[in-house]
Amino acid sequence: MGSIKTFFLAGPAGKLEALLNEGDSSARYAALVCHPHPLFGGTVHNKVVYAAMKALNGCGFPVLRFNFRGAGMSEGTHDEGRGEQDDIRAALDWLEIEFQRPLLFAGFSFGAATGLRVCCPDPRVKGMIGLGLPVVAEGRLYAYKFLEDCFKHKLLISGTEDQFATVENLRAVFDHAAPPKETVFVEGAEHFFQGKLPQVQDAIKDWVTRNFTSAEHLQQAF
Repeated sequence: MGSIKTFFLAGPAGKLEALLNEGDSSARYAALVCHPHPLFGGTVHNKVVYAAMKALNGCGFPVLRFNFRGAGMSEGTHDEGRGEQDDIRAALDWLEIEFQRPLLFAGFSFGAATGLRVCCPDPRVKGMIGLGLPVVAEGRLYAYKFLEDCFKHKLLISGTEDQFATVENLRAVFDHAAPPKETVFVEGAEHFFQGKLPQVQDAIKDWVTRNFTSAEHLQQAF
């Protein structure tokens, strides 16, 4: 794994605390990983976020994590997912300027729900990973209708015992998503993948290897 750079990037509501795990100089992609709900303790140091970063960085990619507005040392206040979408756009802008290469995205829970919405229409992002994507939360059912028009590589990883997304609910959401798409259900895992993070990392590495390291795909990425 590459060295870690800590810094602040310019966000729309103030400075955003950020960590960059540096990758190989020959890396064809750079990646962004977003953390879960900040009002429930979500930060860049969440174990699922760290595991996703480690898997992507292990593929040689530089990986950026940042704290949403109001989390950690980031400025601003929580905006119920609206302003956080702008935070993600600022992070994507930083990656584009810094590395000038195609981008991959991974997000956990709130980070997945918010990030997928931003990254689907963004042409810089070529593939997206949703970890523990919530389908039922706070008495609401989330359908993610925008995935119907999202023709990018998509991977959803969820636990079979996830309290915010039953297997049936998540399959119903993803059945309507545009291809290409894949799902991985980690047997016995709850929302935070307690004790199951190695399986999560293996699923990420396998998906990346098959979809983003072949010579044919690399030619299409640029």
